[in-house]
Amino acid sequence: MVITRSRHRTATGVGTLAALILVLVFGSPIFVDWVNNNTRGDTAGGLFLRTLAWPQWSFDSRLEVRDLLAQDLKAILVVVFAAVFLTLLAGAELARSRGTFAALISGWSAYIFAGALAGFVAAFLSVHAGLYAALGWALAGAGYGLLTGWIVGLAQMSARRP
Repeated sequence: MVITRSRHRTATGVGTLAALILVLVFGSPIFVDWVNNNTRGDTAGGLFLRTLAWPQWSFDSRLEVRDLLAQDLKAILVVVFAAVFLTLLAGAELARSRGTFAALISGWSAYIFAGALAGFVAAFLSVHAGLYAALGWALAGAGYGLLTGWIVGLAQMSARRP
């Protein structure tokens, strides 16, 4: 029982650390500016890199305060919700099957849910707050989780060696 709990904590910590690194590095203003200036949205690589920069955070004073707060809150909530969902899904995964494929799917799906919920919640702080905007942000967050969640899933998988 003690071994299971320590594996559970380790897997959640590794997955949350991977989510934090994804948001800090690929959501940084430097990366976002580089992506916007050097990629096109109509190519597979450009789509992936632009999606990778979705939870962008900044300290840009040219934005309206509500949009800046919504943008930064979105980045924070992705990491927080990832930790919550990784904890919930890692516990369920440990109870049923201990395979590495289950750990990959568990981490990946947790990141999809985290991106969608972070987008949905943060959209209500933006200047154009409303249900339509929140659903749009949630869809963008789910797409972000779908295209990048495998990285968190691989981190989860590496922490779950039986």
